[in-house]
Amino acid sequence: MSPLEVVGEDRVVHVRAPGKINLSLRCGPVGEDGYHPLVTTFQAVSVYEEVSARPGDGVSLTVSGAQAELVPTGPENLAARAAVLLAERAGIEPHVALHVRKDVPVAGGMAGGSADAAAALVACDALWRTGFSREELTELAGELGADVPFTLLGHTAVGQGRGHLLSPALVHGQFHWVLAIRHEGQSTPAVYARFDERTGGRARLDPEADVALLLALRRGDPGALGAALHNDLQQAALDLSPDLEGPLEVASEAGALGAVVSGSGPTVAVLARSAQHALELSTTLAGAGVADEVRTATGPVAGATLLTHR
Repeated sequence: MSPLEVVGEDRVVHVRAPGKINLSLRCGPVGEDGYHPLVTTFQAVSVYEEVSARPGDGVSLTVSGAQAELVPTGPENLAARAAVLLAERAGIEPHVALHVRKDVPVAGGMAGGSADAAAALVACDALWRTGFSREELTELAGELGADVPFTLLGHTAVGQGRGHLLSPALVHGQFHWVLAIRHEGQSTPAVYARFDERTGGRARLDPEADVALLLALRRGDPGALGAALHNDLQQAALDLSPDLEGPLEVASEAGALGAVVSGSGPTVAVLARSAQHALELSTTLAGAGVADEVRTATGPVAGATLLTHR
């Protein structure tokens, strides 16, 4: 029986997965495996990637939306790799036509590629009726990349190891963010290399350092959360891209509760008191010309979610 007979030629699955910001990112020294041990608090925010999956011949991938021209469409793409991995574990041939509609900045520290992979896992599982549990999909996600398990899970979580070992965090209410986005991406390996230079390879990782941040989330206290935002990589990112000081300074002067470079950058996440305050901050940041694009978002939101399935 052919794959098209199994799934039906006209079937299509649509899945949405969110981008993330790092509320806190703490890094230890690089290990023998080449990775830095992390303790990070992720929050999924309302900036989304959408992936559609329909029957195809082999694995093909097309991309549309913001910065689509920057996204590779070959087998190295994380969404394509996710489809191949799922098929391999299910013992079937990978036959799927994937389409990614981008809205998360490329190389912006918000895990857009990881969101594509998470969405592709859910979409192909539904298309092929492979019946993997969410726990099994999460295991596969961890093989694809450190941020893929979180974009599958969503909401707010503490990540350890490479960031892939997740513990859900208790959160009360909703938080309002302004995202100062630069269209030129930032090299994550370069930022980590600069971090190693700055710390001399002697960074200390304190897993208890974010107690105040987690308490602020549990209480739904945006003021306390803003004061607790942290990123060990921020100064390294600023060394490589000094213009990131602009949105941080403007946000502070405009009365933001806090601002932080998300992950390795270059996106700067700015915390507002309310939806109205977020609009005011976004207007100020846009007017100051310190970012290529300024957007508002809320968090936490759900992870990879099946939208339509026919």
